[in-house]
Amino acid sequence: MSIWSFSEGRVRPVVTSSNEALVRFRQVDLVLMVACSVAALMCVGPARWAPHSGRNALLFLFFALGLPAMRMLEARFPRQQLLAIVADFWLLPVSALAHGWLGPIVDWMNPVLKDAQLVAVDQKLFGFQAAVALAHVVPPWANDVLMLCYYGHFIWPLLLGVYLYARGRGATPGFDEYLLGLGLLLGFNYAAYSLVPAVGPRYFLIGAFDGPATQGWILTPLLESMMRTPMYTRDCFPSGHTGVMLVVLFYAFRFARRFFWVMLFPGMGLIFATLAGRFHYAIDLVCAVPLVL
Repeated sequence: MSIWSFSEGRVRPVVTSSNEALVRFRQVDLVLMVACSVAALMCVGPARWAPHSGRNALLFLFFALGLPAMRMLEARFPRQQLLAIVADFWLLPVSALAHGWLGPIVDWMNPVLKDAQLVAVDQKLFGFQAAVALAHVVPPWANDVLMLCYYGHFIWPLLLGVYLYARGRGATPGFDEYLLGLGLLLGFNYAAYSLVPAVGPRYFLIGAFDGPATQGWILTPLLESMMRTPMYTRDCFPSGHTGVMLVVLFYAFRFARRFFWVMLFPGMGLIFATLAGRFHYAIDLVCAVPLVL
């Protein structure tokens, strides 16, 4: 027999029998299980008519049920540290893969692109299109640097998590809070993708640029082309790259000050690259800030 309690940033069942293992759930675990379960239900419910809805429902369900399974295995085999590590970093595969499975949900919720509205907002607020203006002033060598910074989106969140985890020799309150903040941001960010689907200026405003691709020397043609064929392209509003980087910078400043100074300038370059690389409208970056808060 067990009851649930809230303690030290974790939700856990308090087991009354000494023969039972204590299964601990962190707060971010609840965010992931709820988000993946809701997504799976949407895919088999109102979005079941959309292409790949059944397959995506199974994938979301796997991540929703896989996490409690990992936590139970962790409790059953406490000496197997790999089980704890996989469960503690469960957010990483969810955030990386679930992004590509949003198609059926967006097809049901809002199948019409909102790029025209975002362009109009930028024009009204700023009087120009930032991506188009930057294409005429950013030199090719700078695009190489910025595109390299842009791909830091896939590295910095992981590095900070590994750093906090390794320094504390496991999950610490700081690590838990960091993953909770990151998990909440990504959950709300993916929900916003569903409500305001947009493909960004590199597709919608392609006629306003001198060429179809960002101009660079060596790295830009390769790195930019790799972003042309993702599994999901309606992920413009708000800027997830900006939001994630601000969250990582915030928690690095709180818990790993030296790490913060190392990543500050590449992180700022990443945010600037969302515009210079033609991935986002200016309003996407502006609206990422309240999402982070």
